[in-house]
Amino acid sequence: MFKIGEFSKLTQVSIRMLRYYDETGLLTPAKTDPWTGYRMYSAEQIPVLNRIIYLRDSGFQVSEIAAILNNEFSGLTEEELDRKSAEILKRIQEDREKLRKIEIARKAVKAGSKDEMHCQILMKSIPACQALTLRRTIPDYYAEGELWKELSSFISEHPVQITDCVFSVYHDPDYRERDVDVELCVPVKHAGTSAGRFLYRTIEAVPVMASTMAYGPFSNIAGSYAAFAGWLQQNSRYRMSGPDRQIVHRGPWNEDDPARYLVELQIPLTLT
Repeated sequence: MFKIGEFSKLTQVSIRMLRYYDETGLLTPAKTDPWTGYRMYSAEQIPVLNRIIYLRDSGFQVSEIAAILNNEFSGLTEEELDRKSAEILKRIQEDREKLRKIEIARKAVKAGSKDEMHCQILMKSIPACQALTLRRTIPDYYAEGELWKELSSFISEHPVQITDCVFSVYHDPDYRERDVDVELCVPVKHAGTSAGRFLYRTIEAVPVMASTMAYGPFSNIAGSYAAFAGWLQQNSRYRMSGPDRQIVHRGPWNEDDPARYLVELQIPLTLT
């Protein structure tokens, strides 16, 4: 079972939305602690959450989503999907993305897919390192690219000897739709002189780090976090501990085809 913050990070859905889905009855916690009131979720709830998101992004209202979920994606659901498709086709330009989402939902209806992704989880120890860092609260995750450009510009103007893969650290305890606290880290051979927001500091060691790879477009990252959730539930002796990291081994700057992107996801763990 996962606390709401852990479930938020693993599903890439904000705590605010999870609470909203609970209040509207779309997705209630698997368990609520009677003493603390903490909401607890399970990995088995992820497919239902994915269905809610598909339908929400396709323009369905809460009442419509509830009716569809109660009908288990049969009969009424296909009729509703067809109706929404017709509406989207009228707005071709602005609703192109919504049409793609509803097609994904239609495939789930026909195939009964649970949208599960299986991946290999590796355990390793990450040593401490000296790094040049840039930490800032950015509007959303998509704004991280601009932050990397700013850090790259600083590096090009200063003698920086990079020693290992650069990575991002996400300090928020849950998934955020906006105002994301991210720290960019560039491992260096020697610490230089900090300047403003550009700081040289020691990145702490992580004795137990779980790692997996997300292949293809960045949208696949959500599926890899879902696989992490399943693995953590099966290996309940471990709990998430500390901010997670991402290493983009192949991205827009060194790969033209998004299908070949490669992102390493890292989550620090502790034994319960």
